[in-house]
Amino acid sequence: MMIRGGSSRGVYFAASDLPADEVERDSVLLRVMGGPDPLQVDGLGGGHPLTSKVAVLNRSPEYGIDLDYLFLQVDPQAQTVSSVQNCGNILAGTGLYAVEAGWLEPTVGTTTLRVRMLNTGALCQLDMLTPEGRIQTEGATKIDGVPGSSAPIVCNYLDIAGSACGALLPTGRVVDEFDGVEGTCIDNGMPVIAMKALDLGLSGRESPQELDADEALKNRLESIRLQAGPQMNLGDVADLSVPKLCLMSPPARGGMVMTRTFIPHVCHKTIGVLGAVSAASACMLEGSAVAAVADVPEGNPKVMNVEHAEGSLEVQVSLNANDQFTSAGIVRTARVLFKGEGFV
Repeated sequence: MMIRGGSSRGVYFAASDLPADEVERDSVLLRVMGGPDPLQVDGLGGGHPLTSKVAVLNRSPEYGIDLDYLFLQVDPQAQTVSSVQNCGNILAGTGLYAVEAGWLEPTVGTTTLRVRMLNTGALCQLDMLTPEGRIQTEGATKIDGVPGSSAPIVCNYLDIAGSACGALLPTGRVVDEFDGVEGTCIDNGMPVIAMKALDLGLSGRESPQELDADEALKNRLESIRLQAGPQMNLGDVADLSVPKLCLMSPPARGGMVMTRTFIPHVCHKTIGVLGAVSAASACMLEGSAVAAVADVPEGNPKVMNVEHAEGSLEVQVSLNANDQFTSAGIVRTARVLFKGEGFV
C-alpha cells in the first residue's frame, strides 16, 4: 500500500511479500522506489527523502504487541537503504495498513494497538478512532505541511530515550563543541544534534529552499555530523541518515522554539515526529546548547509547540519523579492512497 503518514509518504509492505535476504530485499526496494534520477520517474518514490520511505510490517508473535514495524529510508540519489533510524510519521500509518490488510479487527469507539519499532526495539501505542467498528477517515485534525484535515491518530512513544544511541545523551555531556559550534547531542527517539542557528550565522527564519542552496552551510553541517557520529555511538555516519541536525532560534508564533532541521543533507520542510521529540527534549535540559532560545512551559506533562517553516508540531513529553523522560505523545493523521502490486 501507499500511505500518507503524518507529513511523509511511504510504501508499506508485508514482510512475507519481500525477500528474507536483506541484500536482495534492498535491491527490490530500490527498483520499486526508483532513482537515482531526481524525480524517481521510474519508480514509486516522490523525488524527496520525505516521499522515499518504506515500512515493512508483520503481525508480532509476541504477546501484548500487535505489529512489528521496520522503517527503511531509501536514498534515491545514493541508491542506498538504511534501517538506522525510526520514522514516527510513517509509523502513524501502520494501524491503517493492519486494518486494510485484515490483520486487525477494529473495536467500537477507539482501537488501540501496540507497535514495536524493530529499528530500535522501542514501543509505540497508537489510538485510532473507530466508531461503529470502522476506521474514521474524516475529522478536523490538521497537520502543518499537509493539506486539508482528517481524523486524529494519537501516537504515544514509550521509553524511547537512547533508543538508537544507547543513552539520552550519548556523548555523556549536555554540550559538545564541533568546529567551534556548541551542540547538544541527544537521542529521545531520534539522534539529533541541536544547535543555535545564530551560532552558524543564521537567523533561523530562512526558508528551507534558502538553506538547501547554501552549500557552504551544508558542508559545515556535514563536518559537524561526521565528527559527532562516532561520539554518539553511531560509528561512521557518512552513509547514514542519522544524526539529524536541528538549528534552533527563539519562537516566532507563540510556540516553544523555531526549528530548521537537516535530514541530514536536505532541509526538512517541516520537522519529523521523533526529531521534534528530541529537539524539544534538548530544550528542556538545563544548560543545553539551545535552552537559552527556547520558551519551555511549566507542568508535567509538558505540551510544547515546536515551530518549523510551515507551522508547528505539538509534542507532549512526560517526566517521572526523577525528571527522566518516560513517554512522548504526538497527534498525527494518515490516509491510505493506494493498494496494489509493485512490479520489479
